[in-house]
Amino acid sequence: MPQSTSRPAEPATRRIAISGASGFLGSTLIARLRRERVSIQRLRRASPVAAPDIAWQPANGQIDVASLDGADAVVNLAGAPIARRWTARRKREILDSRVDSTAVLSRAIAHLEHPPSVFISGSAIGIYGDRGDEELDEESARGTGFLADTTAAWEGAAAPAGDAGIRVVFVRSGLVLSPGGGALAKLLLPFRLGLGGRVGSGAQWMSWISLEDWVSAVLFALDADVSGPLNLVAPNPVPNAEFVTTLARVLGRPAVVPIPARAIDVLFGEMGRATLLGSQRVHPRRLIESGFEFSFPTLEQALRNELGDAGPDDWAYDIEPASPK
Repeated sequence: MPQSTSRPAEPATRRIAISGASGFLGSTLIARLRRERVSIQRLRRASPVAAPDIAWQPANGQIDVASLDGADAVVNLAGAPIARRWTARRKREILDSRVDSTAVLSRAIAHLEHPPSVFISGSAIGIYGDRGDEELDEESARGTGFLADTTAAWEGAAAPAGDAGIRVVFVRSGLVLSPGGGALAKLLLPFRLGLGGRVGSGAQWMSWISLEDWVSAVLFALDADVSGPLNLVAPNPVPNAEFVTTLARVLGRPAVVPIPARAIDVLFGEMGRATLLGSQRVHPRRLIESGFEFSFPTLEQALRNELGDAGPDDWAYDIEPASPK
C-alpha cells in the first residue's frame, strides 16, 4: 500500500491576539503572520464568536479576558476611520473608538495570570500636529489640535499594561501606501484619469510608508528590544507636490489639476485642513537606531512595489479599497 507523502502541519510558533483584524492593515498583517505559522485570535464584536476568536464590546468595557491568557502578544489596531468630514459626533466616535479599545485591552492583559510579553498599540503621527518644515522624531513634543489630542489620549489609555510590566510599543503610523485601502486607494482613480495634482500650495510634508514595510516594522516591534513610540514612516518624507508628481510618473499620467486650499476647506472642513493641508516631516529615528532596514526607503520604490510599473495603459489594479473580511 503506497505511503502518503503529505506532511503534517507544522505547529504554530506563537499565539497573537489582534483587534482591527478586518481593516486593510489588520488583514494584511494577519496574512503575513499566518505564513510564519502564527496562531491568530481576532477580537470581534460579532456574536456569536467561535474559538479561537475572542468576543469583545470595547464601548461597553466587555471582553472575554480568559481567552487572552497565555497569548504571546496583543496587537490593537481598532479605531474608526478619520477620512470623513468631522462633525462633533464623528469626532467623539474617532476618539472613543481608539481610547475605549486600548483601555479595555490594556486593563485586561494587565491582570492576566500569563500576560503577553508585548502590547503593540496603534497610534499615529497625528500626535505631532501641523508643524510646517520642522523635522520631527519620537523625542519631539506633541502638537496641538484634534488629532494630537486624540492620539495622546489613545496612547495614554495603554498605561495599565505598562504599569503591569508589559512591554508597550506605540506604532505611530504615517500614510500607509496600498492600492487596497487608505489614502492611496482614493487617489488612484483621479490620477489615472489625468485629474490629479498638488493639494493647496503643495509645500506641506507627507510622511509615508509602504504597506510591506509597515507590516515588517510591526513584526520587528514584536521581537525587538524597544518600547514606547516608534514612528512607522519611511526615512524620506516628501512635500505634497513631489508626492503627486511621483505618483503621476509611476502611473504614466499627468498631474496638472491642482486642488486649491479653499476647496479643501469647503469640502472637508477641519478634517481636510488637518489631514490634507497639514504638514508633518517625520523621521523613523528610533526604528532605524534599533536596527530595522526598509525595503522601500524612497517614494518611487514604494509606489512601484505597491502598484507595479503601471504605465498609461495598465489598468489591472483594483482601485477600490478591499472589502472587509
